[in-house]
Amino acid sequence: MPHKAAFHQALVDLTAQIAGRPLDSELQDWLNQTHGPDSAAYAGLKAACLVGVEEGWLCDREGGGVRYGRVFKADDALHRFSVDVVDMQDIAGPHHSHPLGEIDLIMPLTAGATFDGHPAGWCVYPPASAHRPTVAQGRALVLYLLPEGQILFTR
Repeated sequence: MPHKAAFHQALVDLTAQIAGRPLDSELQDWLNQTHGPDSAAYAGLKAACLVGVEEGWLCDREGGGVRYGRVFKADDALHRFSVDVVDMQDIAGPHHSHPLGEIDLIMPLTAGATFDGHPAGWCVYPPASAHRPTVAQGRALVLYLLPEGQILFTR
């Protein structure tokens, strides 16, 4: 799968830039300034996600109206981040917490679609945060980077 391998390499390059940084608003600002919606990196990641969905190796599961899938487990090449991608349209997903934080890349497929109120770009949740991920005003793909792959779904 050459597309999947290229996607992995793009994420290796990205995670190298964020490894060891605190997951906070400063990182969110830096990601939006450096790799925001007008950047080549953003365009490349979005294009790769669209290809992955089309080829069936992204968002290959469905539950509760959300298409999702973990494409890469946390490993050393990815600087201990796992990679998940979801496809959501006007829906709130299951409530969960992020023991070590979460970095989200928001890629609207409908103009003006938001994720947790955020437009296209990056959103960073700090360690011990929690939310019910919500896409509103249309459809979006959201890429999640989870340190050590840690996520805890609320029962």
